[in-house]
Amino acid sequence: MRVNLITRPSGHSEQGKGSVSILLKIRPACGLPGDYEYRTESSALLLMLQEKTELPSSILRRFERNLRDPRGARLLGVDSSDSVLTEIGYFID
Repeated sequence: MRVNLITRPSGHSEQGKGSVSILLKIRPACGLPGDYEYRTESSALLLMLQEKTELPSSILRRFERNLRDPRGARLLGVDSSDSVLTEIGYFID
C-alpha cells in the first residue's frame, strides 16, 4: 500500500542529541480516508524505514534531518507492505 508519512515532535528533546519522540501520522496516498496516528521514537522509525522499505539513503537522510523541525517531516508516496503497516497498528481491510 502506498502511504504518506507525516511526523511532528511529540516531546522535548535536546537539539541534535539522540532520538526524538514523534507522532507519526499514516495517511493513504490515494486520498481515501484512513488516517492513523502512532507515537514512536525517531530512531525506531528510521530503522524500520531502512529495513522494510526501498527508500534511497539520500531520502532517508533528508527525512531524518527534518524530524526535529517543529513543523515535522514528510515522506509522500511510500510503498509499504501490509505486514509492516499491521505491525505498527494500521489495519487494512
